[in-house]
This record gives sequence, structure tokens and C-alpha cells, in this order.
Amino acid sequence: MANRLSQIATRTGDNGTTGLGDNTRVSKDSLRVHAMGDVDELNSNIGVLLCEEMPDGVRELLVEVQHQLFNLGGELSIPGFELLKPEAVALLDAALEEHNATLPRLAEFILPAGSRAASLAHVCRTVARRAERAVVALGVEETLKDAPRQYLNRLSDLLFVLSRVLNRMNGGDDVYWKSERLANAGQK
Repeated sequence: MANRLSQIATRTGDNGTTGLGDNTRVSKDSLRVHAMGDVDELNSNIGVLLCEEMPDGVRELLVEVQHQLFNLGGELSIPGFELLKPEAVALLDAALEEHNATLPRLAEFILPAGSRAASLAHVCRTVARRAERAVVALGVEETLKDAPRQYLNRLSDLLFVLSRVLNRMNGGDDVYWKSERLANAGQK
């Protein structure tokens, strides 16, 4: 593989623009750049999550997610290009079904809390939702494939489920919301 990134500080962005993969330049505040940045932030947060202790299968899944998010970022950086395949969404669907099947049904809302790993998974979930909103906003303005939006939607669901899995890893549990309204309704 050639040295593709031999120069990091190019100074070409000093004027408030950035280069896309097709050599066009766009404003750094464009919808496309926002979407690319949110996907990059999500990938970085998953990297932090991977620093935590977790089951090997969850780790392998999250490493694969990082690769797919890199594909998604690449796709967003080249208008009209496809790198993220529908099979990546199907992999998330299968993982979601597999991990959710091991969990008790939720009867109440849970807080984004518990173990450090579970809490980091919740942070990743919220960043995934923001990235999804950015991709949806871009899709209103420009034609995009379905897979990027679907992938981020499914990934945020999976990260919620994985937070529950990670909370149970060492005998823990979800942290349930204490609703005053529900508590008061139970007293009557």
C-alpha cells in the first residue's frame, strides 16, 4: 500500500473549505462535512469503548463496526460513491437479534449509566443518533444510498442493547429510571 497520507498539514483548509474524495472543495460547515465529522466522532468513541473489558464477541463486533464506519465516512466523502454495503446492515440486524435475545424484557426506561463500558456504549449510541440525523439532513439536500442511514439507525439500537449486555458482564444490571409519576400511580 502506498503512503497515502504523507502530508497531514496541507494548509488548503485555512480558507474554511475542505477537499472531498472526488477532489471537489466544500465549506467545512456543509451538511456533508457535518455528517462525515459525526461518523468520525462515533468511530473515535467506539475506539474509546474498545479500551474497556468486554466479551470477545462484542469486541470483534465493535472492531467490525469501526471498519464499516470508516467505509461510511469514505462513502460520504465521495458524492455518489458506495462503500457501505447492505450486508453491513444485515450483520447489525443479526447481532441485534442475537444480543437482545439474551436480555430480559424492559418494563421501564433505563438511564445511560451502570458500568463504565455500558456508559461509554450509551455515549456511542447518542453520537450514532446525531450522525444519523446528519446523514438524514444531507439526504434531504443530496441523493444518498439507503445503507448509510439504515446502518446508523441500526447501530444506535445495537449500542443500546450492548450497553445492557455490558452492564450484565460482571453480574450488574441496568440502572432504572425512577419516575415520580409512575411511583405516584403505584401508590393509588
